[in-house]
Amino acid sequence: MGLKGWAGCLVFTLLAGSAWATDQAPIKAKAEEKAQVLEEKAADKVSAAPAPKAEAITPTEVQAVDPAGAAPLDDPITCLARSIYWEAKGKDTPEMEAVASVVMNRLGHEGFPDTVCAVVKQGSETKSCQFSWWCDGRPDQVKEDAEYTLAKDIARKALNRQLKDRTNGALYFHDRNVHPSWAKEYRRTAETKKFLFYKPAGGDAR
Repeated sequence: MGLKGWAGCLVFTLLAGSAWATDQAPIKAKAEEKAQVLEEKAADKVSAAPAPKAEAITPTEVQAVDPAGAAPLDDPITCLARSIYWEAKGKDTPEMEAVASVVMNRLGHEGFPDTVCAVVKQGSETKSCQFSWWCDGRPDQVKEDAEYTLAKDIARKALNRQLKDRTNGALYFHDRNVHPSWAKEYRRTAETKKFLFYKPAGGDAR
């Protein structure tokens, strides 16, 4: 193929990509709008029942959000999916789901913020992040597309209240390979092959 041919292919690819992004924009906006409403209801503890079909985020909608895994963390879907991805990627699906449940359990709980992004970023101002990946100094862009696609779908189910809480209400967790001193002050609620989950004995965050 000559130079003109390659140039033509490149232009076509760029135009196609631009058209796809334009088509996805309203779907992305709808997903983020739904996520914000669901986030507010979760923080207010309005209901534990699954979101009605009209309010629930669909699989198509959630995948339109942050498709390249490089967007700023400023919406509930991206913040939750990226936290699931970085805390539990490469592990079993139940462990990814459990991480999602910890974030959602913290949402609006006394001692924690009332937005997903604020929960994920809590402590960053003092370099004492609740979720270590957020202030480890490393890039936060996604590296494995398939695992991030799964993380986004788990985030969708968590926001839709369609995810079983495998942690039994846990607010904290740690890897089995570490032994934080704070764990002795909490009640263990669940465990997976990789993580141990806890909540304060009195129910209050510290």
